[in-house]
Amino acid sequence: MANAFNPYQSQLDLIAQQIAENQALLTDPEMKALAEAEISQLQTQQAALLTASISYEASTEKTSSEVPETSTSKAIIEVRGGAGGDEAKIWSQDLLRMYLRFIEIIGMKAEYIDDDVIKVSGRAEFSWKNPDIADAVTENLIIYPFELFKYESGVHRVQRVPATESQGRIHTSTASVAVLPEISARHIEIREDELEWHFTRAGGAGGQNVNKVNSAVELTHIPSGIVVKARQERKQTQNREIALEILRAKLWEIEEEKRMVAVGEARSAIGRNMRAEKIRTFNYAQNRVTDHRINESWYSLERIVEGELTAVLLLVRARMAAGAALDSDESELDSEIS
Repeated sequence: MANAFNPYQSQLDLIAQQIAENQALLTDPEMKALAEAEISQLQTQQAALLTASISYEASTEKTSSEVPETSTSKAIIEVRGGAGGDEAKIWSQDLLRMYLRFIEIIGMKAEYIDDDVIKVSGRAEFSWKNPDIADAVTENLIIYPFELFKYESGVHRVQRVPATESQGRIHTSTASVAVLPEISARHIEIREDELEWHFTRAGGAGGQNVNKVNSAVELTHIPSGIVVKARQERKQTQNREIALEILRAKLWEIEEEKRMVAVGEARSAIGRNMRAEKIRTFNYAQNRVTDHRINESWYSLERIVEGELTAVLLLVRARMAAGAALDSDESELDSEIS
């Protein structure tokens, strides 16, 4: 399988467009000389980028032919406040706290990467009976972090009266959740000349070393424009490794979305590059949590927010997996018909 993500392609497309625009000016006597000089310069840049692009594809051909196994991966969970101002920030913190409590309850481990980002490791065992199947037997499930949390990616909406609201009015706020797997370096190659590093003092808790040494890392991947931050560790080298780990996961997300489209399974790519999709609403007035993808509601909001997520996550996982399988069958049938 060809590599789905080539970081040079967008630059090549832009240069091709600029060359075409300048070629249109060649018929203008006043602009011809300037256009010819611009075309020559653009073609030089194009040749250099083509060489780099070919080299990149050749270097990743071997690893890109193998799809990374994510069923046993650790998970990187990022929660960011969305629409709703200060209440949205509070809501994002509540969501992160909910996940941390659930992780503790099921015996997994979580560590902070940044204030709004955690990495989850370990595995959890569940005894679960699918409520959608009348004669289903109780299953003993062993699930790893990414497989458990991957369908949490998307926008989580809350409807409640904020603590700062003096008139008792219900506000609607949102927070976005992104869940990524831990991807090994052999699956996603990152060239050092594509990276831009910035180091600052981390500040906050963590001891004198955190406050006095430039240990916090901000990493920019130039071809994609992705920016990653890591500042929880005291040593800069550790934060560099964490930043690279997150970057690989984000690049995998882009690559995986394109791969799913290429094999005709775009509809089943839930949890990947779907952060703008509203997936769940927490309605405090009605004590109700609703997952809009599977059209299911639970009337135990307070317990869910306190970390009792097992019933929610396992039902969503089962139905989303069933939907993905159905989409795959339909895609195969469409191919046979065509």
